[in-house]
Amino acid sequence: MRAIAYTHVGLPIDDPQALVDIDLDLPQPGPRDLRVAVRAVAVNPVDTKVRRSAATESPRVLGWDAVGVVDAVGSEVTLFQPGDAVYYAGVIDRPGSNAEYQLVDERSVGRKPATLDDAAAAALPLTAITAWELLFDRLRIAEGGGEGQTLLVIGAAGGVGSILVQLARQLTQLTVIGTASRPDTQDWVYAMGAHHVIDHSLPLAEGLARLGIPQVEHVASLTHTDQHYAQIVEVLAPQGQLGLIDDPGQLDVMALKRKALSLHWELMFTRPLFKTADMQKQHDLLNRVAELIDAGVLQTTLGEHFGRINAANLRRAHAVLESHRAKGKIVLEGW
Repeated sequence: MRAIAYTHVGLPIDDPQALVDIDLDLPQPGPRDLRVAVRAVAVNPVDTKVRRSAATESPRVLGWDAVGVVDAVGSEVTLFQPGDAVYYAGVIDRPGSNAEYQLVDERSVGRKPATLDDAAAAALPLTAITAWELLFDRLRIAEGGGEGQTLLVIGAAGGVGSILVQLARQLTQLTVIGTASRPDTQDWVYAMGAHHVIDHSLPLAEGLARLGIPQVEHVASLTHTDQHYAQIVEVLAPQGQLGLIDDPGQLDVMALKRKALSLHWELMFTRPLFKTADMQKQHDLLNRVAELIDAGVLQTTLGEHFGRINAANLRRAHAVLESHRAKGKIVLEGW
């Protein structure tokens, strides 16, 4: 089968060897595995982080968003059968979706939204899982809850922010404030459903003050947390919550003590990595997101379509993500 991989860690993305086209043997499913014929993929910041930092002794296939059709199933599979259209994000310690066929545990897979084409659906899985778990499992906002409270989403125009804003606006009573620093990304965040948008290149407290909102109860910091950390502590209300997903170099947790602020990490790979007892919640939530998409409550977060799945187009996609100028999700489709 065809695949795209990296073989040397840390190469700059403008190096033709940073990602290369290769051929691999067809993988065979384990007991709970689906083998999926991949039709479309999306690219996430984790792809670029792994390529830049994780050494590998053999070609490593990246990719943690995919739409495809089930080609074969393992002996203990009960949730799907060959021919089913699916979408999923997989797990970071197995070969990724940048290949014609991929193995993935059925408990991390959902049915593809019926109303979306392959490219539009591929934009959703990793970010939908991340946003859902952050909002409902980590920050513990109840569906339909949050009345009288405010959620500030830092980096709201990116992949996770684009779906988090929608979930918070459509499924809770929170006032949703997104941050974005350019006119086009600000317009995008409004289109995703934010009540307000402020510029994170300016002091957060000043942006909130202009809205007549002196403090917020919840912050979802999705990028550059270390740069905004002191401001986040400043704008959080006493006993507020900070949820984050990125990789800040260092955080001073003592800064949270005076206000009794709580810190919540979200990593959507945790459940499949550790095969937790509630691992199948990712299957359930992906199916729920598909229902909400098909009902018109949520929309795809596809930002740009970069053409076919090959090394050259993936290098272009990685370069855009590394520039921190992406809006929504970058998707590739077909072989």
